[in-house]
Amino acid sequence: MNVLSLFDGMSCGQIALNRAGIKYNTYYASEIDKYAIKVTQANYPNTVQLGDITQIAGASLPKIDLLIGGSPCQGFSAAGKQAQFDDPRSKLFWEYTRLLKETMPRYFLLENVPMKKESLQVITNALGVEPIMINSALVSAQSRKRWYWTNIPNVTQPTDKGILLQDILDTAYNSISRYRVSPARIDLIHHGRWVSQKLNNVAGKSQVLIAAYGMGGIKPILFCDVLKAIRAFTPVECERLQTVPENYTAHVSDSQRYKLLGNGWTVDVIAHILEAL
Repeated sequence: MNVLSLFDGMSCGQIALNRAGIKYNTYYASEIDKYAIKVTQANYPNTVQLGDITQIAGASLPKIDLLIGGSPCQGFSAAGKQAQFDDPRSKLFWEYTRLLKETMPRYFLLENVPMKKESLQVITNALGVEPIMINSALVSAQSRKRWYWTNIPNVTQPTDKGILLQDILDTAYNSISRYRVSPARIDLIHHGRWVSQKLNNVAGKSQVLIAAYGMGGIKPILFCDVLKAIRAFTPVECERLQTVPENYTAHVSDSQRYKLLGNGWTVDVIAHILEAL
């Protein structure tokens, strides 16, 4: 089986394939972020990197059996300006549909964020399948709702594993100050807007990880009872939130690790969907 992953990021799709026990011959990846590519190649050196999606011609590829991807969501996300398909990043969805038509894979999977009904219907009409919403909270300690469009048959909701934030925390960091964040840093300016970072309750689920973490000093945070102060999640804790193998992202700086994990997929959700194959 040959796999084509568009907007591959740090190759969470490849982790999911392996976790689901699905064997594949060649994994082709389209990605332009050098840090994401570095992490991918460090973990999966046989990955064939194709670069910019707009420069890929389906006719130049061998037979593709599975096409996967999560097209950029900034135009759809409630955290953004809601420009929808007018956002040049979210407009790249049409590159996904172009390559879907050009490669004609047996199976495909697309992921994206909650969005306005109008945009949701545009994507649904273009792909010809109804989406299923799955919250990562079912398989992880993170609340992360996402839409998934796929022609893989019999995809259902995952079984709730009952994982809480307290189950993934590294208590070794409760007694040192490396990740301590002063209360004055809770409110930070990002992209011209004030962003209030909510504190996470360890007896519940984490807030959703976002790509903005790692940029401008913004980190996901929680209140540490031992320190009696705010501390940031460690990169490994963020990997656990996304069900990514520990230290999978250790090949780049902490700031890039936060960003890549915020951009990534919750691996166990993707593995659950792919298991239906």
